[in-house]
Amino acid sequence: MQGLARLVQVQGRALSASLLQHIRLGGSALSSTIQTRKESGQPNKESLEEHGFERSTIADILKEKGQKADGSWLWCTVDQTVYDAVKQMTSHNVGALLVVKRGEKALAGIITERDYLRKIIVQGRSSKTTKVGDIMTEENKLITVSPDTKVLRAMELMTDNRIRHIPVVENKEMKGMVSIGDVVRAVVDEHREELQRLNSFIQGSY
Repeated sequence: MQGLARLVQVQGRALSASLLQHIRLGGSALSSTIQTRKESGQPNKESLEEHGFERSTIADILKEKGQKADGSWLWCTVDQTVYDAVKQMTSHNVGALLVVKRGEKALAGIITERDYLRKIIVQGRSSKTTKVGDIMTEENKLITVSPDTKVLRAMELMTDNRIRHIPVVENKEMKGMVSIGDVVRAVVDEHREELQRLNSFIQGSY
């Protein structure tokens, strides 16, 4: 995953620049059309450039996911067994769970499939007697994002640190969790929408 975010960013900007260059080189007829749209108050190429890529935020992903059993709101407690946590991950087809402190909803850490493999299977420990709190990645070591974090920034954090899930926290309150799959889909969708908007401009839809 290393460098994936940078690759997506570079490709997206290159595609956008290519289409905008096509607009600039489109000849006098297109220039006349652009001027007419300027005079009528309709969007022009400059206003389209202002749209740019990278507008989507983590809040957009959480809104799209919703409070359903898809991983964004799944959690366990520090005193649950690893066996129960893995069972919960399996039943909901997710690769990680947020971990909350005993008797409250404050974020304590995260447990992932990787934790289970490295700290239980490889070390020959029992998942039925080991507590989640004993193997989780603790809060002070977590990389987190806020709802206002740009999706591409989240992707950079995940690829640079080689993590597949990242908790969403605001004012120390747990808001959810997103996966690398979530952010990749969001970036691809945003690039597709941007290209459609630029293409519509070229075709005269604006």
